[in-house]
Amino acid sequence: MKLQQKLLLNKTEGKALLATNFYNFETLSAVLMAAKETDSELILQLSESSIKYIGLRVAKALATSAREQYGVTAWLHLDHGQNVELVKQCIDIGFDSVMIDASEKPFDENIRITSEIVKYAESFDINVEAELGYISKLGQDQKMIYTQPEEAKQFVESTGINALAIAVGSAHGFYKNTPKLQLDLIKEINAVTDAALVLHGSSGIPDDQLQAAVKNGITKINLATEIKNIFMKTLQAELKATDNIDLREVFPKATEQAKNLVANKLNVINIK
Repeated sequence: MKLQQKLLLNKTEGKALLATNFYNFETLSAVLMAAKETDSELILQLSESSIKYIGLRVAKALATSAREQYGVTAWLHLDHGQNVELVKQCIDIGFDSVMIDASEKPFDENIRITSEIVKYAESFDINVEAELGYISKLGQDQKMIYTQPEEAKQFVESTGINALAIAVGSAHGFYKNTPKLQLDLIKEINAVTDAALVLHGSSGIPDDQLQAAVKNGITKINLATEIKNIFMKTLQAELKATDNIDLREVFPKATEQAKNLVANKLNVINIK
């Protein structure tokens, strides 16, 4: 099943997919083991910086072969694509989904850039995601500028996108204060658009809020910061406690903790 079809099915059934970023083989293994352990489907996400680090062809091949090895249904997605040419390269090489993020541009410019990618992706029949509103990125001020229902409706109709990341109280990175998602706003936006709704910045959002967000229309939940954090914190602790130079023995402990984190998150959003 194509990802855009799965997300629309989620929309009608009140379910969501977890979209997990990976940064190397270990974090990729962690999220796939978590999916297998919980009998879950999920989305594998690569950011532009991760693609630069790993290499586009290697990253794509790694994700494709790993999901086959673990026997998990997983779709490959470009997260926060701001470089139009890279977005097109990901489409050309066979990604299942791409995000064109022109959210920091004026509304009309966001529509123009997003529409260009939607048109380019048409013949590939893949999922295209965009963003509307202000969802602060790492290092930015965590101010809240919410997505408005009528603007969301206009944006989706003007661009033809499949999925829309909305600003409803979340932010990328860890929160300074406990976030409070605008559940009524999610419900309102869901009622006026056919696009699948995406929640970015789930790291640190309480479990009950994530579950409520799904019930109100969120169909894709992104998870990144917590994966990096638990992997690196565990690895740092292990390196302090040993002089073992065999990374094949040291890395698995960090992978295991990342797997446990993702498995727990999958169980949270998959609750019936």
